Amino acid sequence: MTERGRSSLTAESQGLGIGPSSVRWDGEGLVFEIDEATMPLPGRVRGRVRLRPSAVTSHVETLDAEGRHRWWPVAPASRVEVELDRPSLRWSGAGYFDCNWGDVPLERDFPDWDWCRAPVGPQGRDGAAIIYDVRRRDRSGKVIAIRIDRAGSVESFPVPPRVALPGSFWWRIDRGVRCDSGGTAAVRETLVDAPFYARSVVATRMAGQDVTAVHESLSLDRFDSTWVQCLLPFRMPRLAR
Repeated sequence: MTERGRSSLTAESQGLGIGPSSVRWDGEGLVFEIDEATMPLPGRVRGRVRLRPSAVTSHVETLDAEGRHRWWPVAPASRVEVELDRPSLRWSGAGYFDCNWGDVPLERDFPDWDWCRAPVGPQGRDGAAIIYDVRRRDRSGKVIAIRIDRAGSVESFPVPPRVALPGSFWWRIDRGVRCDSGGTAAVRETLVDAPFYARSVVATRMAGQDVTAVHESLSLDRFDSTWVQCLLPFRMPRLAR
């Protein structure tokens, strides 16, 4: 939640610290210790989040033709426990954990993308279905459509047609989702409506099932624009490097 310099970083084989916050592997899952300032309204977020995966995958996908950007769905089916002191908040339920990394900035190679993840089977017992829908600067694209069971096994499924969704209300972020032929898709709730990013709850049909998915739309053209770059420090403070 705060951009920090190299001197604020501590890295070990079982953990990572950035300023006063950290994450470590405790043998059963990830434990996040959070102690951060909030923006733009001054405040604190302090507490602990635990993530217990049913399985950890070794499945890594490249997003671009040159192999400069990678995505790893680390733990698609997990149990999450939230215990915050500030604000006072307790929550537990189903969760998800993934990782992106690359050799060059995302905005150099992608104008935008959509991503969604949905539990499949009764109460998510059959794992998760994920669709990653990427547009590239060279006007090509890539769609990843995979199912991952609770043991971590990965299999592809046919890519459904793309369906346009209404743009986000405040910032008009374009949204689209993949939906099996004969199914219907709709935005049920918008969770985040930001200048370059929207997170939503979407009803759709994929992998042969009607599902409720967490959906994300990212506009890297917006992110790279001067006016958005000027807004970022008001949302995420930057400390001297």
